[in-house]
Amino acid sequence: MKQLNLLVTPTLLLISLLYLGCKDKTPTKTTLTPVNTQLEQRVDSVLALMHLNEKIGQLVQYNGRWDATGPSANKSDQYKLEKLKKGEVGSMLNITSVATTRETQKIVMEHSRLKIPLIFAYDVIHGYKTIFPIPLGESASWDLDIIQQSAAIAAKETAASGIHWTFAPMIDISRDARWGRIMEGAGEDTYLNSVIGVARIKGFQGEDLSLPHTIAACAKHFAGYGLAESGREYNTVNIGEHELHNAILPPFKAAANAGVATFMNAFNEIDGIPATGHKVLQRDLLKGNWNWNGFVVSDWGSIAEMQVHGYAEDKKQAAELALNAGSDMDMESFSYEGFLETLVNEGKVSIAHIDDAVRRVLRVKFELGLFDDPYKYCDETREKNDIYTTEHLEIARDVAKKSIVLLKNDSKLLPISKTVKSIAVIGPLADSKDEPLGNWRAKGEYNSAVSLLEGIKNAVSPSTKIYYEKGVALTIPTVKPGDNQFSHPLKFNNTDTWGIHAALEAAKKADIVVLAVGEDAYQSGEGRSQTNISFFGRQQDLIDAVYKVNKNVVVVLMNGRPMDLSAINDKIPSILECWFLGSESGHAIADVVFGDYNPSGKLPVSFPRHVGQEPLYYNHKNTGRPYNSKIVTYSGYTDTAKTALYPFGYGLSYTRFDYHNLSLNTSEISKDGKINLTVEVTNTGDVDGEEVIQLYIRDIAASVTRPIKELKGFKKIKFEAGETKTIAFTIDAEMLQFYTANKIWEVEPGTFHVWVGGDSATTLKSEFKVTE
Repeated sequence: MKQLNLLVTPTLLLISLLYLGCKDKTPTKTTLTPVNTQLEQRVDSVLALMHLNEKIGQLVQYNGRWDATGPSANKSDQYKLEKLKKGEVGSMLNITSVATTRETQKIVMEHSRLKIPLIFAYDVIHGYKTIFPIPLGESASWDLDIIQQSAAIAAKETAASGIHWTFAPMIDISRDARWGRIMEGAGEDTYLNSVIGVARIKGFQGEDLSLPHTIAACAKHFAGYGLAESGREYNTVNIGEHELHNAILPPFKAAANAGVATFMNAFNEIDGIPATGHKVLQRDLLKGNWNWNGFVVSDWGSIAEMQVHGYAEDKKQAAELALNAGSDMDMESFSYEGFLETLVNEGKVSIAHIDDAVRRVLRVKFELGLFDDPYKYCDETREKNDIYTTEHLEIARDVAKKSIVLLKNDSKLLPISKTVKSIAVIGPLADSKDEPLGNWRAKGEYNSAVSLLEGIKNAVSPSTKIYYEKGVALTIPTVKPGDNQFSHPLKFNNTDTWGIHAALEAAKKADIVVLAVGEDAYQSGEGRSQTNISFFGRQQDLIDAVYKVNKNVVVVLMNGRPMDLSAINDKIPSILECWFLGSESGHAIADVVFGDYNPSGKLPVSFPRHVGQEPLYYNHKNTGRPYNSKIVTYSGYTDTAKTALYPFGYGLSYTRFDYHNLSLNTSEISKDGKINLTVEVTNTGDVDGEEVIQLYIRDIAASVTRPIKELKGFKKIKFEAGETKTIAFTIDAEMLQFYTANKIWEVEPGTFHVWVGGDSATTLKSEFKVTE
């Protein structure tokens, strides 16, 4: 042991001997393994020495925006300081530097009785200082390797800054573009969320959680948070049991199987029970049936909020309900520290439940290696050398370009030649160096991104003339540099059109226009729900005016949610969905615009024709009256089609891929049998490209109705120009099972349809039967 040897007290000496006598020599894996007896002995040796107040303290998490290096007149700071000295705090969040984490850890290690180290947490959602595409955008890459790589780099930078734990990934199924937090996940599909969530967990946690460049991950929000009514943040969730098990829970089960260190519960209620107090979900399913051994942290203040929900009479009852339901750590509601001791003495909370929660927290701290060295993450050299490096920026550029989705490319306007005579770069987001960072940007520095204008200037030949005009301002500035995403409401500029005339003059002179429009970075994210998902401010006026004087327009979208593009889709020839791509945004967009990279992104979420379609998702139910164009009494709309403008899985390339010869090696299998499926895919164009080959399945008749189509597998493969490849999938019981009317996961016999193609609207289909 390193630091512990320097702090010798009789109690600490006993703890040290217990730790050293049963030190675990095996690495901590990120997959479920049999119980590690030596690790459990170490955990129990600490637990046996703890008083009740110290146990409860391990279940308390404080916000750390304070000065740990000197005295403070703030009463809240003084209160937290005293609690730290008593060893009555288990974790702190929002402490973000080696100096501050070290000083805060020292308070505990030098003053508390048992000297149990703190675990420091922070919202590292899509990068720490090197910022990657927002998670929804990165998910559009459908590239699990680069998603894992970006999480690993985020972990490396986070760990180098003294932080042990991130509140990511968000693996909520998100079907409603109005919900601002849709930007933080992987979209609408259960399978895609599952595999991307696991990739991010592996990136954060690596193969050995005790290594200094890894951090603990957190699967959130458990559960149903993304299905809030009307897309309104924190709203009620009403879903049935089968939808919960078949659509919402599988990504969380995958996260548990991958050994994610922590879970976070959700703000919402499910069928009248707040998720924070949901015993069936947390204690019975997660910790019981799934046999998961990490700990559950509440979302900010969500334990106390059960009183506001009308589920608890007061904070005392809220603490009782949450702890008994399996919520282990209280983030900033002060309910556990205020009432758990009384509740134990009154017999309303068992000491067994307290011990279980504490054991889970201690286990993660041991796995991180904090008991061996509480200061192992406090290395100024790493903090100086491992953050925002040239290597990290190069990888961020690679991830960003692979996240771009080509939505439209009429007349092959893209890619643009680098020797084009002139380009007009227009729009409120064209020269922004801040919007591309998106929301939840951790320590991304204000104005640090490469702008689209910079990217284009760096890419074209010296002879190309570039005209730049902003055209309109999207927002009236109210957020100051350094403010967090909750600081101010956005104020949109709905009147100022002063720059449109100059933009038109630039468009008239140019051979081609690159028009950067979309959203403010803070239009999406937590608390950013909207009823309007089209272009805010005077952007539509700018688009219409520019198109009148120059038809060669490439729209570059920067946004955090699916947008209503109906007003531009029929006329604008080329549309690139670029999301908020992070630090290297401008370079990555230029890579695609000028053809250095052939776009390969696919939508992880459906784009609507109108906000009135929301929530919109491809894997809906058929209903008893599916679409019929000849009558009005069907499940549709009288004023627009019910289909997506751009469906889930959609994305174009600078080449074309044709699918043919879909073949199954058998047309009938038993419930535990397998089918080998092959399909031929040909790159029929004259440039190399990557394609995401997608496999969809439908169970035609079942004990509970099934979606019309569900993604069950995909492969991202590169093809040379003119090349044909035979792609193989294996269909097995894992693909065919679901949570049935028997309330178990099983395969039911019957007829199944299977599709393979480049998006969820593919029509290349076959069928097979499953027998008893």
